[in-house]
Amino acid sequence: MRKVASVLLRSFLQGLILLSPIALTVYLLYTIFIGIDSLIPFMPRGIGFLIIIVAVTSLGYLGTRFFVGKWLFDSFSYVMTHTPGVKYIYSSIKDIVNSFVGDKKRFNRPVWVRVGDNPEMWRIGFLTQEDMGSLGLPGKVAVYLPHAYAISGWVIMVDESSIRPVTTMKSGEAMKFAVSGGITTAEETEPNDDTKN
Repeated sequence: MRKVASVLLRSFLQGLILLSPIALTVYLLYTIFIGIDSLIPFMPRGIGFLIIIVAVTSLGYLGTRFFVGKWLFDSFSYVMTHTPGVKYIYSSIKDIVNSFVGDKKRFNRPVWVRVGDNPEMWRIGFLTQEDMGSLGLPGKVAVYLPHAYAISGWVIMVDESSIRPVTTMKSGEAMKFAVSGGITTAEETEPNDDTKN
């Protein structure tokens, strides 16, 4: 009887492990869908979501393809970045969004960063500034280090000699590797042997 209970418990836990990523992904997508859909009240389920997706897509197309649309968005951006108080919020959000998507992605240069010498330790990060001389740190570079299992991170200033380019991963794979705590794609994205020396 104890053996049967042990098998059932193990099977239950295996089922949780298999279903959790699927269930959490579906729940997250459903929450996003409901959140967007409810922005337009008094509409049948799904119509508000569809209207917002079409509107955002149309604005994105008009804002990048036509001079008038681009001029309107640039004018609005200018007003936002020159309004006291609002400019800090707007410019920070704009910089963060542009860092991940758009034509000016910033996190596109993955590097290995030596963060310890004895024992030697390396972390994966993204080179964001090649020269920190303007901030009084000549010879230093800025590297963004994402936190595992989070959307946050921190910026460190290190000597240029303490970083090495990641040649085995694209930027998206490197971010995935960092955020997953080194678990995702670990087999395909091991550092070159020279990073261990």
